[in-house]
Amino acid sequence: MEAVEQGTTPCIEGIDWDKRRHPRFDIHLPIEYYQFKSSITHIGNISEGGLLIYFPGGHKHIRQYPTLKLFFSLGSELHAIRLLAKLVWKDNHFSRDREHDAYGLKFVDISSEDGTELRHLLTSLSSPLDDLLYLSNSLEMRFWRTHGDPPLPRRINPPIEYSGY
Repeated sequence: MEAVEQGTTPCIEGIDWDKRRHPRFDIHLPIEYYQFKSSITHIGNISEGGLLIYFPGGHKHIRQYPTLKLFFSLGSELHAIRLLAKLVWKDNHFSRDREHDAYGLKFVDISSEDGTELRHLLTSLSSPLDDLLYLSNSLEMRFWRTHGDPPLPRRINPPIEYSGY
């Protein structure tokens, strides 16, 4: 990774429980971004703090603070969230195809109304079990931060040493 300055039907793949502040949901949604003109691309995942976006590979100069408009439906209603994000990282190898480059964006400005809509979207993607798993992982991470790193698992069998041929 390096630091850096089209369908409409969502496809939910699962939840990634890692060491992030907010749970991240793998979902493919259309998103409009403003570069020199308005263009449409898609996201790969989203959380309350940011998202993974796939910009077309031909875009070499992505703005450090792109303006975005995310489209999604809840029930029979179509919603659009406007926000300002900051490019945090870029990774060409993380892309699913050769036509798009993956970028990690952090939300820096979102209205309270759009923030509420985003939380409604994320709530619709999660389940009570997901919330319990996230709480459990958060408590475990907090415990290990205050008490040191977790112990490494013990090996039952000693490693096999290579003696050459």
